[in-house]
Amino acid sequence: MRPHNGIAIALASLRSRKSCGIGEFLDLIPLIDWCHSVGLDVIQMLPLYDTGDDPSPYNPLSSCALDPIYLSLADLPDLNDLADDLKVFAPLTEQQHIPWHQVKQQKTEWLTRYFLHRFEEVYLQPSYQKFLHDNPWVRTYALFKAHKDEYGGKHWKHWPEAAQAPHFGDMEEKRESVDFHCFLQYLCFQQLRQVHDHANHKKVFLKGDIPISLSPDSADVWSESHLFDLNFASGAPPDAYNREGQWWGFPLFNWDAMRADGFAWWKRRLKLLENFFHLYRIDHVVGYFRIWAIPPGKKAKEGHFIPLDEKKWEAQGREILEMMIRTSLLLPLAEDLGTIPKYVPLILKELGICTTKVLRWQRKEREKTYISIDKYEPLSITTIATADLEPLVLWWKTFPDEARPLAHSKQWNYKPELTFDQHLEILRDTYHTASLFHINLLQDALSLFPELVWSNPAEERINIPGTVLPTNWTYRYRPYLEELVTHQKLFDAFRKILFS
Repeated sequence: MRPHNGIAIALASLRSRKSCGIGEFLDLIPLIDWCHSVGLDVIQMLPLYDTGDDPSPYNPLSSCALDPIYLSLADLPDLNDLADDLKVFAPLTEQQHIPWHQVKQQKTEWLTRYFLHRFEEVYLQPSYQKFLHDNPWVRTYALFKAHKDEYGGKHWKHWPEAAQAPHFGDMEEKRESVDFHCFLQYLCFQQLRQVHDHANHKKVFLKGDIPISLSPDSADVWSESHLFDLNFASGAPPDAYNREGQWWGFPLFNWDAMRADGFAWWKRRLKLLENFFHLYRIDHVVGYFRIWAIPPGKKAKEGHFIPLDEKKWEAQGREILEMMIRTSLLLPLAEDLGTIPKYVPLILKELGICTTKVLRWQRKEREKTYISIDKYEPLSITTIATADLEPLVLWWKTFPDEARPLAHSKQWNYKPELTFDQHLEILRDTYHTASLFHINLLQDALSLFPELVWSNPAEERINIPGTVLPTNWTYRYRPYLEELVTHQKLFDAFRKILFS
């Protein structure tokens, strides 16, 4: 029980000189080394699940499968002539935004050739057979992906009727395709376990992320549809930021069905995370108490909360969170932003689950003044922004009504452009609140130095919720990893932030 300091990243946004179009699993190793050297001990990541053709990490096609787009191709064993083919990825890695679809297509084509080259040998290895034995879900997922490949990526509801539920006799018919997708998961697990082992050695905690929802077009909904309520789509009710509410389109969980088999689906999902992470973020924790349900054909604002009986919300949330704590040794940390019933933070505190404190919202009720950093609830995470919010420089410039009171509390004259010293002091404050964890977006530190960020601060934003933009989830850090970890001024600034 001591303060922990870290950075939040999108793995996709990293790039090294060996990367093939996107940040890759083994790019985390030099980042872990850098964090260790500078004095940081947490790296928080956006979800790493397979999302198919969608760059959003919160629309997974599986509750367990990792996305092969993150495989470090140059570090795979026995490449032979395939190593020369990696040169085609360099132009993709150089682009300012991640060309997700091109990277996915070209990596899949390259991995298909690698599979044909290596699979027969790997199949006979005891480690591969153990992987299949320990992860029975993987063959179901692989069959789903094999069907998806055959039917041109269509939603499973638009497949031939015979394929709209798993028939394991199809495994033999589609054996090569099933083997291919199992093989990719094996490679993903090997590489991310390697990262986890390295993080252990360096005493850096890796924090994963569990999206509260899955794509309706996912292997889980296809194969275990009884665990989901497909009569509604999830979303969010109208609020001050979204007057029409939000339509997310994800299926709801059938908690009664999950309860009936002892939450086996959740236990499998949580135990799997222990292979890769030390901590995990509970996405939209209030959704475990009650979720906004939108009937088919209705607008988001026409939805309602489920359970319908408000008296059941507290008990349901407590039951699910207690199950999650009992199931896994990993430490859960909650994202409890938005409109939250008053009992939710009380239950989180009772269960020892950290809440999230976003700097800009830590203001006294009915006043504009900011709460002193030494008054934050200790069982919490302090952050300047999340992946859905503006980074510090952009927020400061765009929302003067929110930034000005913070400037006044510092006895600064508010100006839209932060000075270096002001920027540094805000970062220092957020790493020295009373919270147990302090985790900021990496770009909020990179932006201390113009050469480490894009010239337009808006280009440093990861996602704008409620919009469909080509820039959403395709953000890329400007420096290559090799530049970042050798940038002496950044290193010195972080040492000053953390230890002065």
